[in-house]
Amino acid sequence: MDLQIAKWGNSLALRIPSDVVRQLGLREGAIVDAQLTIDGSLSIRPAQWSRKAFAHELDAARSAMPMSDSVMEELRSGARY
Repeated sequence: MDLQIAKWGNSLALRIPSDVVRQLGLREGAIVDAQLTIDGSLSIRPAQWSRKAFAHELDAARSAMPMSDSVMEELRSGARY
């Protein structure tokens, strides 16, 4: 995801898309932890982990990946030993 940096007073700011804000469980005034990584990238994460936001994201991921037959069983049934 590409984000644009904009001027905000004497500082620079990043605008975070609303779907990302919802997934992270952030609100206006929320505190985030920003760290410069060894490779020079910027890591921004919520200062407090939101169990509710994580559970919602997990639910969405589970519904996107319905259970199906085991891949190993499918391979074994078609393979000759």
